[in-house]
Order: sequence, then C-alpha cells, then structure tokens
Amino acid sequence: MAICAPSSSDSSSGSRAWVVHAALLGAAIAAAAGAHFYLRRWSSGFRSRVIGIIPARFASSRFQGKPLAQILGKPMIQASLPSLICFYFQILLIRTWERAKLASTLENVVVATDDAKIAECCRGFGADVVMTSVGCRNGTERCNEALEKLGKNYDIVVNIQGDEPLIEPEIIDGIVKALQGAPDAVFSTAVTSLKPEDGLDPNRVKCVVDNHGYAIYFSRGLIPFNKSGKVNPQFPYLLHLGIQSFDTKFLKIYPQLPPTPLQLEEDLEQLKVLENGYKMKVIKVNHDAHGVDTPEDVAKIEALMRERNIA
Repeated sequence: MAICAPSSSDSSSGSRAWVVHAALLGAAIAAAAGAHFYLRRWSSGFRSRVIGIIPARFASSRFQGKPLAQILGKPMIQASLPSLICFYFQILLIRTWERAKLASTLENVVVATDDAKIAECCRGFGADVVMTSVGCRNGTERCNEALEKLGKNYDIVVNIQGDEPLIEPEIIDGIVKALQGAPDAVFSTAVTSLKPEDGLDPNRVKCVVDNHGYAIYFSRGLIPFNKSGKVNPQFPYLLHLGIQSFDTKFLKIYPQLPPTPLQLEEDLEQLKVLENGYKMKVIKVNHDAHGVDTPEDVAKIEALMRERNIA
C-alpha cells in the first residue's frame, strides 16, 4: 500500500493551526490569570480603605458663608455630618459631620477648608480639619489637596457636600460599595427622583443614566428635554445628589486634566470626568431632602428636621 507523504502545503497549514491554537490557549490563560488577579484583589479588600472629606469654603457664589449658616441653632457644616452622625451625628450636630461618621465604610472623616472661621468652628465640635489653599477651583481639587496633606494611603475618597445636611449614611455606604463593585469606573455618585416643580431649577442638577447604571450626562437644564418644552410629570427624571466618591489614583489625575467645554458651560465638575472618557457608576436612592444652595433653602431644611424630630 502506498503511503502518501504530507505535502509542504499540508505541513504549513498544520503549523499555522498549531500557532492559532497556541495563541488562543495563551489568551485564555491570560484572561484566567487576569480574572484571578481581580478576584484576589476583591477578596483581599479591593478599594477597601475609604475616607470621607467635606470640602468647605466661605465664599459661595450663591450663598456667602454657607457652611456656617445656622440650622436649628447649629452650623450647617455640623449638621451635614449627623445623619453624617445623628441623622449624620445625632442630629445634624455635627449635622454634616456626625451624619458622615455613621457611614460604616468610612475609616475617617475630615473637613477640608481654606477658611480659618470654618476650621475653628469645626474643631469646636470635634472634627478633624485639613487646611487647603484658596487656589482650589472646586471641591474635588480641595479633596485631592487634603488627601495629599494627610499623607495616608486610601483607596477611595468620598466627597461629602457640606450643603447636604440631611444626607443619610446609607447613601455614603452605597456609593462606596458601587465603586468597589465596578473596577472599570473611577467615580460613583447617587441620584434620586426629581420633583416636577424642580424640573426647571438650575440649582437642581439632573442626570441621565444608561441601562448598566453608568452616567451618560449631567445638566442644570431638564434632561431629557421633550418637544413640548415642558416638564412631563409622568417621566422618571433623576436629580443628582451632591455626594460622590473617587478612586484615589484618578483623584490625583483629575487636577491635571484641563477644563472641558461642557464642564465650563454647565459649571459641573463631574462633566470633566465624562468628557475625558472615564466611567462613572450611579446608584438610585430614596432621598427627599434638599441641599442648601440659597438662604431660602435654610428654612426648608429646618422644616424637614422638625418634621423628623431632629433637634
């Protein structure tokens, strides 16, 4: 029986097949190794060290001296941190300070300010304070400078707005866990349902989110905006809450990124994150309290606190 020797073309095809198989096997091994690496990072505490920073400045374009505004006889900066520890401390006490202290994911909470009056006030109720420069253009840059001055290693920084004195600690924990669970994101934040009467208020920032829970856009205008030019009371518009968390590696990059057109036009710092192609995880929560953007908002916050028996 004649035995045919393999042709050179058959040999060449076989060699190419082995090369392809080897390449596929190598890719599979690399993917498995990568997955194992991330699983190890998660099991050992991926982004596990978290600090809360409350950036506060005396000069507010809409409400000068806002952090020291009195709410039920206590400075707002103290109120935001009680349910940041009493509904952020036991009430607004430290209204913002204490509320934040109740968040289980935070190792520490500090106030970052460029103003001696705010620093003195915060130290008076026991808060740790980091003095930052007046050159910080926004709260995110102030958080970054405070982190550098602390000189400690953290994986996540939560930027807790001092003008949200009724923020719940669970919201803080929620955005931290959202960022821990999304390795492809560098930023996380929270939204809640927008009241129809706030639809055209530029002080109430709106948000749209994709089907996977990542931010698409933020605006002071109503989004989405329909052809009638009116608020649709049946549409589930989303209101952005002024709290956000950052991966600290990205936080160090953020100040180096030049301002972007949408960021400047809307005056919303989170747009610089999106315009540079970074991903932002968003969670939806039930939260009916307003931030304090104008002096008129103080009365609204006081009414809510009395309604909730927060002294």
